[in-house]
Amino acid sequence: MGKPPKKRSVADKVRKAKTSTEIKNNPFEVKINRKKFDVLGRKVKHDVGLPGVSRSKAITKRKETLLKEYKQKHKSSKFIDRRFGEYDTKMAPEDKILQRFAMERKRAYDKKDVYNLNEDEELTHFGQSLAEMEKFTDFVNSDDESEEKGLLSAELTASHFGGGGGLLRKKPSGDQQEEDGSQRAKSRQELIEELILKSKQEKRERQAQKEEAQELTEKLDKEWKSIQALMVKKAPKGESDDKPEEKPKPEEYDMMVRELGFEMKAQPSEKLKTPEELAREEREKLQKLEADRLRRMMGEEPANSTQQQGHMSADDLNDGFVLDSDDKKTLAYQDGKWNIEDETKEGHSDLESENESEAEEQNPEEKETSAKPLSQEEVKAQQEAAKSELPYTFAAPESLSELEALLRGHTPENQRLIVARTLKCNHPSLAVGNKLKLQKLFGFLLEYVGDLASRTPPELTAVDKLIPELYNLCQMFPEAACKDVQSILGDAAHSMEEVLEVKGRAAFPSLDMLVYLKVTALLFPTSDFRHPVTTPALLYISQALTRCPVRSLQDVTSGLVLCCLAVEYVSFSKRFMPELVNFLLGILHLAVRDKAALGYTVAPPFRAAGKLTDLLVLSDSESCRSWSKKSLPLSSCQSLVLDTDLERDHHRLMCLCVCLDLVKRCCLLYKDLVSFTVILQPIRSLLSKHLTAQALPGTLQELHKEILEIIDSAPVAHPRLVFEKKKPIPLKLLTPKIVEVLDYGKKRGCTREEREKERLKHKYKKEFKGALRELRKDSSFLAREKLSEVIQRDTERKRRVKELFGSLASQEGEWKALKRKKNFKK
Repeated sequence: MGKPPKKRSVADKVRKAKTSTEIKNNPFEVKINRKKFDVLGRKVKHDVGLPGVSRSKAITKRKETLLKEYKQKHKSSKFIDRRFGEYDTKMAPEDKILQRFAMERKRAYDKKDVYNLNEDEELTHFGQSLAEMEKFTDFVNSDDESEEKGLLSAELTASHFGGGGGLLRKKPSGDQQEEDGSQRAKSRQELIEELILKSKQEKRERQAQKEEAQELTEKLDKEWKSIQALMVKKAPKGESDDKPEEKPKPEEYDMMVRELGFEMKAQPSEKLKTPEELAREEREKLQKLEADRLRRMMGEEPANSTQQQGHMSADDLNDGFVLDSDDKKTLAYQDGKWNIEDETKEGHSDLESENESEAEEQNPEEKETSAKPLSQEEVKAQQEAAKSELPYTFAAPESLSELEALLRGHTPENQRLIVARTLKCNHPSLAVGNKLKLQKLFGFLLEYVGDLASRTPPELTAVDKLIPELYNLCQMFPEAACKDVQSILGDAAHSMEEVLEVKGRAAFPSLDMLVYLKVTALLFPTSDFRHPVTTPALLYISQALTRCPVRSLQDVTSGLVLCCLAVEYVSFSKRFMPELVNFLLGILHLAVRDKAALGYTVAPPFRAAGKLTDLLVLSDSESCRSWSKKSLPLSSCQSLVLDTDLERDHHRLMCLCVCLDLVKRCCLLYKDLVSFTVILQPIRSLLSKHLTAQALPGTLQELHKEILEIIDSAPVAHPRLVFEKKKPIPLKLLTPKIVEVLDYGKKRGCTREEREKERLKHKYKKEFKGALRELRKDSSFLAREKLSEVIQRDTERKRRVKELFGSLASQEGEWKALKRKKNFKK
């Protein structure tokens, strides 16, 4: 038998389609695949190709396969029999029918079984089947029941059923005869009264039984006490005397409970008030005091409403009755007789003293006026006293001149009081524009503080009194305060830069600028790593310590004040400031006599030798004996007047004392640094070799000794950093894998499995690329077909629109022609 003929598909028909000889002979349709070199005996299949023919075949194949599937997509024009086993030729028709019937029954049973409640299980109750109990086959044995079961007592019936129904029940024969004799039925009212009498009688009987039981209980208790002594076993008299009676010790829990009972209970406190309420109360209090002051200035008497309210007893009836001091009398028994004594000094003396103390605290400047009218001289004295007092209410100043006029002529304490009352009267929560007024007031107050410091002599006491009010304003408006202080620091830094550009050197900051730097440290935190106010201030201090040369004792004083401020700025953060250490070294260098062989280096703004390098050298060594330690006055930064050599030497020793104290504080600050010994090595060599303690007073000798001890107690210098010595790690050496290549030019493995794996990989890649190429061609073919369908639909629509417009135009022409004909006939 020969092989059965294969079933030809549509694609095979397209592939076997004959090409004409004209196409084969056309040189433009033929593509020759050139080879790099010829190999003898190798058969080449694709040396000549026809790309046009191949493309036309592929397009024809897609039209007959892919295009038909696309057009039949989402269309159901065929009837498909989905019954079980319809297309299975191996199953017999009887098996198909049986299987279909079984599936149908199963489907129906599944629908019915949705609400099936396990009918196969038997439900029981107390061990009996519910099915048998529902048959009612059980019978009741009359012998088991008592005769009284199911009967209602007469009392129960009478109490449960009202209307006298219980009293109309069947009665005994005697009662029945009496009723027959009376031959009169009782009314409803009589029945109710009878029922009430009966209930009262039962209540009296119960009360009598209760009293009887109580009497018996009391009698039993008395008899028990009489025999209880006989039951207690008495110990011999000797034993009882020898053994003292031991009391039981209380437990810890009982002791704690008793202690808690004696502890003070928490008293209810008043409601915490908001800042707005507190500000409102403060303003009302100040307004009240100001009104009272103005009334006293005018010579008027204070109103009675300001007097303190007297003590009111809890038993007071509020009827206006007042017990005078003359009526207070006490009944006492003394020497066998009754005495009546006056209690004028007792009574509520403690309450009166409390009221007086409260009145003095609230109004310290007011005293209760006597009942007698004041004389004219007393009124004038009262007016003068009221005029001399400070007003209690102030308006916020709108400019610096108004603030100066408001504070001019007052003591520092009164100036602080004026600013504090201004803040209370113009609190931001009391009015809308108060916030802007107080923000301006901070700037005015800051400028006023600078003016006080720049006066001659400077009013530093007033500055000290006004700083707390500046702090309060800064807490209320931190952003505005930050901008004002930044502007002052910026102007000072720019002015210093301009002077340095012109002259090459600048003078130390004046006293008002030093006060501003001190105020900055008080108002803003100095421990932050970066702060918008304190960081520029610290940079300004470092610039002044570096760029301002020391040319006089006044410059030395200003420089030491700057050093004190720098130490205050870095005390919390312990930030290292090299300008500070360098300036202190330069100040100590100014006190050295012999500057020939120095063991340290002096950095600007100081010089190792020169005209102004002996500013702190004492003119007479005997001045150390008469010198005593004092604080360095800030006024010396503005004007320093020293007439005699002794005063100059004393001032030099004072500056040297301040410098050594600052060096000690720097040592305590930076002792934890790794490079502490290197940083302070120049100061150590200067103090140990050039500025010895023998030429200094006793106080300075102690500071000198403490500084050297702190520096010497530091750890030994650390070794230099070097690379760690260790054996180098060699590179990994891999053994080469030698593969024998028998057939050059081909990718082959060592074993058969590897070769088969490589072959399958190559085939997979080839098929995958081919599938991707075919998918791209199919998608482009479908895109072209969709585009052609869209173009065809658009063309058809345009054609129909043209036909419609043409028909409408012809109708319009016919209508116009008919209209002209009618008009012509008329």
